[in-house]
Amino acid sequence: MKKSTMWLLSVVMFVAFFALLFLQLHYMRITIDARKAQFDEAVRRSLNNVVKQLEIDQTYRYLQEDMIESESRYFQYRQPQHSGLGTLNRQSGSSGVASTESNLDLRQEDRTSGGNQVNQSTGVFISPHHGTGSIPKTSYEMQQSLSKRYLHEQALLDEVILKIMYRASDEPIEKRIDFRQLDAYIRSELLSNGMNVPYSFQVIDYNNRIVYTSPGFNPKDEKAIYTQTLFPSDPPAKLNTLKVYFPSKKDYVSAEMKFFIPSLLFTFLLLITFIYTIVTLFRQKRLSEMKNDFINNMTHELKTPVSTISLAAQMLKDPSITKSPEVFKHVTGVINDETKRLSFLVEKVLQMSLFDKQRTTLKMKEVDVNDLVVNVANTHVLKVEKFGGTLDIDLQAEDSLVMADEMHLTNVLFNLLDNAVKYRREDVPLKLMIRTWNEGNKLFVSIEDNGIGMKKEYMKKIFDRFYRVPTGNIHDVKGFGLGLAYVHKIVTDHKGTIRAESEVGKGTKFIIGLPVITRK
Repeated sequence: MKKSTMWLLSVVMFVAFFALLFLQLHYMRITIDARKAQFDEAVRRSLNNVVKQLEIDQTYRYLQEDMIESESRYFQYRQPQHSGLGTLNRQSGSSGVASTESNLDLRQEDRTSGGNQVNQSTGVFISPHHGTGSIPKTSYEMQQSLSKRYLHEQALLDEVILKIMYRASDEPIEKRIDFRQLDAYIRSELLSNGMNVPYSFQVIDYNNRIVYTSPGFNPKDEKAIYTQTLFPSDPPAKLNTLKVYFPSKKDYVSAEMKFFIPSLLFTFLLLITFIYTIVTLFRQKRLSEMKNDFINNMTHELKTPVSTISLAAQMLKDPSITKSPEVFKHVTGVINDETKRLSFLVEKVLQMSLFDKQRTTLKMKEVDVNDLVVNVANTHVLKVEKFGGTLDIDLQAEDSLVMADEMHLTNVLFNLLDNAVKYRREDVPLKLMIRTWNEGNKLFVSIEDNGIGMKKEYMKKIFDRFYRVPTGNIHDVKGFGLGLAYVHKIVTDHKGTIRAESEVGKGTKFIIGLPVITRK
């Protein structure tokens, strides 16, 4: 797959994922807003019904008090009935009631000369015939009394309304409301609107004085407090206020989030999986390109020793070569050197198979790292002196025994020393230092040089396969980018650690940490 196609696929998938995420968040916000509006509407409807019920209770209470007063006045001033007419005269009362009673008396007189009639106010059938035995006198008087009382109470209703308007607003709110009853009304109305949520309330009079506060009321949480005017028909200067606090409003509104959370989690999981897949794809693409470069480089490197060996073999066929011992020795020496070089290249290729395995097959045994360092240093000292350099060792580790594969661990040290020689500075004599020391239950080995060093941006990649640090105009450094990757894998398989410290123009230090053998 081309890199441009991979980038196009990545962009399309990212746009699709973020569009899906945007739609989910947008729908979630709309749902939460709708839930909040539903909550607000239910609360306002409930509080309006509560206020209406309080007004009904107050009207009923005043009406009941006035009815009791009017009834006592009615029986106090009631006059004896005259024979034949059975009329009742009021000595006192409102002008509206007296006028109504006069009209009723006139209708009675009309009935004495005619037949049966129906009372227009009560709808009661009245027969005016008395004395003849058609309707008993007492029944007729009771009907007349009931009619007059109905008309009287109807007139009193207007008086009660006027008294409520002018007298109720003058009473303190604590006398007009039973707070326990108010609590019951609020709870009942909320339940009738499908809201079984906890609440607390506060009543404030027109002087902004707190009259009553139920437990749990929090005046600081203004977003969860709903305000309603009590008795809105009162004068504007005497309006009282009811505040209801809902501590679980946020939980009620965010209840719909339970559906969106798994959806968002799965979306993010898919996004992370996609990102990991794309990163892996790009990494594999880069490794494939580096592997192709490695094969091309390896092919070129293999041609050189093969060609040299072939040419040397042809020279040996010449009889004149055998007559010259010096030329014969030189040709055989070239064949020997090129054979070693070819073996080294083949070994590098074989090292690639290590990276296809999860764990290298190691032949573990007790190894004294101090002795191993001495042997590697003695083998390498001639090569270092060839370039006018020095190799020193400083063995401070007292516990130097580790469980390791001696061959692979030796190759690790060789690779690090070879890199130090490769990336030396031409104008500065090479200086190498190998140290060992103990820290806790670990043995540390450091290999330090004064070479060209590395930039910080290269430090994270030096242990990757096929990666080679750019060397600018230096073209004589041969390699395939496998040495440090091999070192890192071997140290890791030994349950150890390796890290690098480097500075451009000053050199590089590699520090290896291995667990020592603990004696009980």
